[in-house]
Amino acid sequence: MSALVTQNLVKRFGGVTATDNVTLSVEPGELHAIIGPNGAGKSTLIGQLAGEIAPDSGSVALFGETVTALQVHQRAKRGLARTYQITQLAKDFTALDNVLLAVNARATHNFRFWRNAHDDSIAVDRALAALNTVGLSAQKNTPVATLAHGEQRQLEIAMALATEPKLLLLDEPLAGMSQGEATAMIALLKSLKGRYPMLLVEHDMDAVFSLADRVSVLVYGRIIATDLPANIRSNPEVRAAYLGDEVAA
Repeated sequence: MSALVTQNLVKRFGGVTATDNVTLSVEPGELHAIIGPNGAGKSTLIGQLAGEIAPDSGSVALFGETVTALQVHQRAKRGLARTYQITQLAKDFTALDNVLLAVNARATHNFRFWRNAHDDSIAVDRALAALNTVGLSAQKNTPVATLAHGEQRQLEIAMALATEPKLLLLDEPLAGMSQGEATAMIALLKSLKGRYPMLLVEHDMDAVFSLADRVSVLVYGRIIATDLPANIRSNPEVRAAYLGDEVAA
């Protein structure tokens, strides 16, 4: 059973078709990358998958269950976790506090504001395990505002992992990173491959081609190709439309 399947997703904003009959799948253990130029509809697609944007037509299924009409929190309860192109963190809280917020949001219908989250040993252990997975154990008591940009990106991954996800949506996790930070993030994502099915939207082609099992190319809202990375790299239509390489006649 596929982790994620979309069938003919369409979303229009006025006269602009942001997603044009998008059909794709993410298989168990697979890292499936979505690439495409700015304005291709990638963010709109991710929004539809997460439940933030309702499609005009088409369907979304998670692990065989149609979730097209479900809200963000309902999809999260079914194991969908996502990161954002712009980090969504509580900057005045510590790294551990941020992950505890994610743990409690997943476990309950409220955030237990009148209870000290640090008193819940199970939640703390889960949060610490997530921080350890992404390499931030030493920064657990560090205010997020003082973390480096790459560390904040790692923290977002930790928050997603702490919700015990079944599927990860990763929206440009390498955005704004230095070369060293990008290298560390690529290594982290490689370590997660096989443990979680992942849909990765990313502009860094080196990262995409080193990480992805399959790549789909989105141009003007339409997927023009889905294939193995090596085949995508050599596809004349993809190179002409997006990768920008000259194609021999």
